[in-house]
Amino acid sequence: MNDFIAGAVAMGFFVAAGFFFRFWRESRDRLFAFFAVAFFLMTINHPIVAFFEHGNEFTLLPYVIRLLSYGIILVGIIDKNLRKN
Repeated sequence: MNDFIAGAVAMGFFVAAGFFFRFWRESRDRLFAFFAVAFFLMTINHPIVAFFEHGNEFTLLPYVIRLLSYGIILVGIIDKNLRKN
């Protein structure tokens, strides 16, 4: 059951990444590109945890991927606020 839920969450992250990518293509706002990349990394994270680590989230790789994706979101927000319109 955990694998099914992890797959559903990964699918949700993938759909969100697709929406942000589409918004970026339409507006060329870099914030949407940062969010698309971050959500795509979160999409990759769940199958790694579910299938390759056998549900063990106490390994380093999932935390590094999550840290990288949250860092990308933070960089995108800072970039958006510091950029002049």
